[in-house]
Amino acid sequence: MRRKLAVPLGIVAAILSTSLFAGPREDLLAQYATAAKTETPTFSGFSAARGKTLYTQKFSGGKPDTPACTACHGENPRGAGRTLTGKDIEAVAASVTPKRYTDPAKVEKWFKRNCNEVLGRACTVQEKGDWLSYMFSL
Repeated sequence: MRRKLAVPLGIVAAILSTSLFAGPREDLLAQYATAAKTETPTFSGFSAARGKTLYTQKFSGGKPDTPACTACHGENPRGAGRTLTGKDIEAVAASVTPKRYTDPAKVEKWFKRNCNEVLGRACTVQEKGDWLSYMFSL
């Protein structure tokens, strides 16, 4: 006689959500979290709310024509943006542009360029993780 093994759905969901099945975005956030813990011992996690503030905040340290991320990416991260030279930019929200944020080298390249242009300095690991948390939440 065979017995059927009943596994509660919550346990299956927990198993499937482990890092064993993590994708490139989750891996990238995990790498940033590890770096943030090293950089700031009191690090307690990334925040989509802080990421939203970073996205919309105006800065004075960068280039005058790009005082905020919204200068090129628009007010709505789910919408397309446009560079100052008129080139189209795909939406920065991960839900709209599925391939975005899956190549760590490209993510770092754009953080380096955009943080310097908007903030006038490199983004901290905390800021990068917060930004990504916001973009992944949309």
